[in-house]
Amino acid sequence: MNDTVAGPVVVFGGRSEIGVELATRLAPGAVVVLAGRRADQLTEQVDVLRSAGAVAVHTVEFDADDLASHGPLVERLVAEHGPIGTAVLAFGILGDQARAEADAGHAVAVVHTDYVAQVSLLTHLATAMRAAGRGTLVVFSSVAGVRVRRANYVYGSAKAGLDGFASGLADALHGSGVRLLIVRPGFVIGRMTEGMDPAPLSSTPAQVAEATAGALANGRRTVWVPWALRPMFFGMRLLPQVIWRRMPR
Repeated sequence: MNDTVAGPVVVFGGRSEIGVELATRLAPGAVVVLAGRRADQLTEQVDVLRSAGAVAVHTVEFDADDLASHGPLVERLVAEHGPIGTAVLAFGILGDQARAEADAGHAVAVVHTDYVAQVSLLTHLATAMRAAGRGTLVVFSSVAGVRVRRANYVYGSAKAGLDGFASGLADALHGSGVRLLIVRPGFVIGRMTEGMDPAPLSSTPAQVAEATAGALANGRRTVWVPWALRPMFFGMRLLPQVIWRRMPR
């Protein structure tokens, strides 16, 4: 059953493998809204969620990079479906590190989607949830942001910024009735990383979603996927820079 706060489950990034996997675990007895580009083409995802037990599944157009649309979209969702119960921010891009090192526009595009757009949407959602006195936010950070590596520093820096913002926002929301869960997965084997060699302690979208659902049910503030990454990265923080800069993605 859905152990999150009563209200619709909204997945921002309706095609995200992790987002849809998590939504299937939160779907029984819930209204689910998938927000994404080409929302009229989310038939497959809608069918999956209906089969998982959602009482209703809706789709809505959402462009993460269109910051001006975030506030009106949140207002529309609340007006049509009531206060949001759980908002899952599942959008993002990996980008091309080699290209970003020479193409400033591409570097900025990665940071805009993975950090700036997240900050914008989180702020609008937190404001709406504070007004309602309830709600849950799910933010997907990454171990790439714990200590940024030379091999993927553009993406990693965006995740580092997002992790810091989300941590501060979680503290700001304390006592408001709104809570925020930060998910820190390692390498996830899926569409975003297709063609790349999996890193040690890799996981699948289903495994990330399962750990996230468990953390939500247990009222956790953070969850590492898999859990073994937490002590491993604690040790990695102590590595000399001359070694760290040679670390792979």
